Amino acid sequence: MPRKKGSSIHFFLLFVVMLVLIWSLIKPEEGYRVLLMETLPSVVVLIFLISTYNRFRLTTVSYVIITLLVILTFIGGHYSYSKVPLFTWIKDYFDLQRNNYDRFGHFLKGLMVIVVIEILLRKTALLKSKTTNFIAVCITLAIGALYEIIEWVSTKIGKEGKATKDFLGMQGDIWDSQKDMALLLVGSILSLLFIKILYQSLEKYR
Repeated sequence: MPRKKGSSIHFFLLFVVMLVLIWSLIKPEEGYRVLLMETLPSVVVLIFLISTYNRFRLTTVSYVIITLLVILTFIGGHYSYSKVPLFTWIKDYFDLQRNNYDRFGHFLKGLMVIVVIEILLRKTALLKSKTTNFIAVCITLAIGALYEIIEWVSTKIGKEGKATKDFLGMQGDIWDSQKDMALLLVGSILSLLFIKILYQSLEKYR
């Protein structure tokens, strides 16, 4: 029964994600090229998770985190990260220099460390320990760094036009990548405060 209940929650999360994806495809603010560049990694992850669902099922905790992060990218893809309305309003209201949706997104991506820890505990010989947590943080940062490299490569393989700039979302900040990585690190460390929730969810796999 618990497994059936878990499956129902998982399908509901997928349903929500698909609704947001469909919404993001309707007249994206910066065109379909920017939308594709922003959302393609998340779509690939979704396809992989769906195709492996019956063979390797993550905990509901991890699926909730993935759902949140995927939705963040779909919203960013629809508007472009530098033009998400809520954060534009925050920028104007507090007289900030930039739209900080991408900063917010990188900070929340620190939650990925929880998913990484689950995979390490279930697919490797590693046990619950500070060492495992440290390795998970390093892997999360490596994933973040890979994405930053992909952004950089995108400026080298084509013309540095409007679509590329909207994809990068640097908004004139030459230290954008470094700040994004710093926020990812902070988010990862803070996410470890919730690690006990993951451990409780993993008990059913024992």
